[in-house]
Amino acid sequence: MADMKIGDEIFNVEVEGPANAPPLILSNSLGSDLHMWDPQMPALTRHFRVIRYDSRGHGKSVASEGPYSFEQLGRDALAILDGLGVEKASWMGLSKGGGVGQWLLVHAPDRIERAVLANTAAKFGAPDVWNERLRVVSEHGLAGLVEGTIDRWFTKSFQQKNPDAIARIRESFLATPAVGWAACSSALRDVDLREAIRAVRAPVLVVVGKHDQGTPPAAGREIADAIPGARLVELDAAHLSNVEAAEAFNRAVVEFLTEPAPKIARPKSFPHRRPKKAAKKAVVRPEPRAAKKAAKKTAKKAAKKAGKKIAKKAARKAPKKSAAKKAAKKGVKKGVKKAAGKPVKKAAKRATKKGRKR
Repeated sequence: MADMKIGDEIFNVEVEGPANAPPLILSNSLGSDLHMWDPQMPALTRHFRVIRYDSRGHGKSVASEGPYSFEQLGRDALAILDGLGVEKASWMGLSKGGGVGQWLLVHAPDRIERAVLANTAAKFGAPDVWNERLRVVSEHGLAGLVEGTIDRWFTKSFQQKNPDAIARIRESFLATPAVGWAACSSALRDVDLREAIRAVRAPVLVVVGKHDQGTPPAAGREIADAIPGARLVELDAAHLSNVEAAEAFNRAVVEFLTEPAPKIARPKSFPHRRPKKAAKKAVVRPEPRAAKKAAKKTAKKAAKKAGKKIAKKAARKAPKKSAAKKAAKKGVKKGVKKAAGKPVKKAAKRATKKGRKR
């Protein structure tokens, strides 16, 4: 056990498990303390650095005047993580602790790796129910609620078979400061996270108790339906399913918290990290004959087409030059012929005159 000072307030915090293991923080229900998680500790400390604490108004932590809000309870948890130097942790909370987990998933998503939300709700019943309980506590203290609470938390069968466990839970409930219980009850009465949790993207496991009267299975299903990809596990238990069905609870939780993170598929156009090495390792296979012949034929057609285009282009560029050349050539021939014709005619005339003289 260790006292952690946050501002001017003291919180009771306990850390167990390997120092280098992934951190996991546990948050208790209304009217209990960190010892509600005792049935989970042997299984969890094999895999995690487990951080559990008494919530504000509970156990040996500060019990300031209320009412509290879920923002205040959520910031208490963040301050504890900060005090321990933990940047990111997985979360497990039951009932009120599950509500705090939902608030953190919405408002501090970068601090929560995965979350187990057990026997909880996004909206905790009608305000009239809470107001009546607050009235009873103000007049009779928590003793006025203890019997009804035990009946909601555990099935009759479990109560009969496990009197020692019931005695410990009853003692913890009665030891809760009335002011802290009332302040947290006000937070539970006023919170409504039904729409907000639709934005949650972290992996979430929702645990419900088949016989839970406080937060019925339908409340857990509502959370699982609202959070994309959330899983749902139903146990044969009432409200404190981690106590009544400890073995099944531990198995489901450890499996969820330790499974490998889902791999993100790369897009087809994703560039290779080492293109040069990939090129060296690439093997060029010879093409089949039919494919090679077809490729050669295609290449010839392309070349012929390209040649025609080039010829047409050249003809368009110098049509006048070619015509001039032809005209010049024709003119030369005509000139030569004309020039040669004059002496022939003169010679013929002279021969004719000479013949006449003879």
